[in-house]
Amino acid sequence: MITRTGVYPNFIALYTLTRKEMSRFLRIWTQTLLPPAITMSLYFLIFGKFIGSQINKIDGFAYIQYIVPGLVMMSTMTSAYANTASSFFLTKFNKSIEELLVSPMPNILILIGFMMGGILRGIMVGFIVLIISYLFTHVPIAHPLIVILMAVLSAMVFSLGGLINAIYAKRFDDISFIPTFVLTPLTYLGGVFYSIDQLPPVWRTVSMLNPVLNMVDTFRFGILGVSDLNPWYGFGLVSLFFIVLFTWARILLDRGTGVKV
Repeated sequence: MITRTGVYPNFIALYTLTRKEMSRFLRIWTQTLLPPAITMSLYFLIFGKFIGSQINKIDGFAYIQYIVPGLVMMSTMTSAYANTASSFFLTKFNKSIEELLVSPMPNILILIGFMMGGILRGIMVGFIVLIISYLFTHVPIAHPLIVILMAVLSAMVFSLGGLINAIYAKRFDDISFIPTFVLTPLTYLGGVFYSIDQLPPVWRTVSMLNPVLNMVDTFRFGILGVSDLNPWYGFGLVSLFFIVLFTWARILLDRGTGVKV
């Protein structure tokens, strides 16, 4: 006989929370899945076809091919972040987070459940964008395992970032502050649309401090087989960010920080 303190009940609790998170963003797919697909289609059309046709090849690839990994990664990261940020804040706003925290479900499983929702949405949006890219150009998949691992790791990191943002947020406006003033600049300056080898030495050094650059560059290596930085350094840095953010989020949940809106 399996008791409530056994593994099986915890698995059911985690599965239920993850399924709830997945059902939430699938139910409103016109707000969660469709907008990134339309936005990235415009990027491929305008930057890739219209402007990219006048730009020289980068590392032997046409410009539209070169920006595909960056756009896929950008959509994955922003979607993963937005999912946990909005979902957890709404859970706080509706007071249902208190029911979760006082339930027998361990805080670490609550954390993983919300994180899984962000990962699933991020990976799903990234896959949709990758499929759309084939309508405009062809890109090889040089290292499929690296592509999958970096996409999942990046989605995990940004899911945790969204969760931490939601924990501290006191108003709906607080959720949009970090994406607008922090994530968007880091993403656009993270090598999505250019190679850092094209930058002056000073700006190249500054760009090296951008963690998003390492994510995009490693993901580009997985798809195209070319990179400006060491891919293994990218994996190491992203893994470090995951450990730090996971620990931070776990401590905040254990303390009950920001539970009340």
